Amino acid sequence: MSGNPKVIIAGKLTVAVSGSPEVFGQVEPLLAVLGRRVTYVGEGEAARLVKIAHNVFLGVVTQSLAEITILAEKGGVSRAAFLEFLNDSVMGSTFTRYESPALVNLDFKPTFTMPLLRKDFDLGLSAARELEVPMPLAAATAQLVTGAIGAGHLEEDFASLILEQARNSGITLEPQNVPVDDGLSPA
Repeated sequence: MSGNPKVIIAGKLTVAVSGSPEVFGQVEPLLAVLGRRVTYVGEGEAARLVKIAHNVFLGVVTQSLAEITILAEKGGVSRAAFLEFLNDSVMGSTFTRYESPALVNLDFKPTFTMPLLRKDFDLGLSAARELEVPMPLAAATAQLVTGAIGAGHLEEDFASLILEQARNSGITLEPQNVPVDDGLSPA
C-alpha cells in the first residue's frame, strides 16, 4: 500500500498486489474499496519489490526537493513562494504538494521516519545489487539519510532532510508560519 492516514482519508490510497492472478481476480473487488487504485504487479513477491522501489523513489524525490528548495531560499526566495510555483508547474505533483507544508513550516510530525526510510534504501539497494541494476542516485541519497540519522533525526518525518540540507548549505531554517495547501485536506 502507498498512503499514510491522511492519504487514506483523502481517498488516494493505492495498493500493489502480487501472487496468483486467479486469487487476485477474486480479492480485487474487496481491495478496491480501500482506495483509488489496486494494481496487480505480478506473481510471487513482486508487490514487495514495488513497495521498496516506491519508497526509494520517495527518499530520492524528497532529497531533491530539499536541495532545490534550499537553493531557492539561499538565493532570496521564500520556501512558500518557491514551492507554490513548483506545485503549480508541470513538475509539481501530489507528493510535492503534500510535502510542502512540512518544508515551509518545519512541522515534521512523523508519517515515515528516517530509520524506516533507511531500511527501505537498504532493501532497495540490496535488490539492485542482486538484480545488477546500478542506482547511483539512490546510493547517494541513502548516505544522506544515514547522515541525517547520525545528526539525530530519528523520530521526525523524513521531510526533515531539508534541515540537514540547510545546515550543509550554511543556513538555519525558521518556520514560515503560513498556510500551505497540501493537496489532500478539504479546502
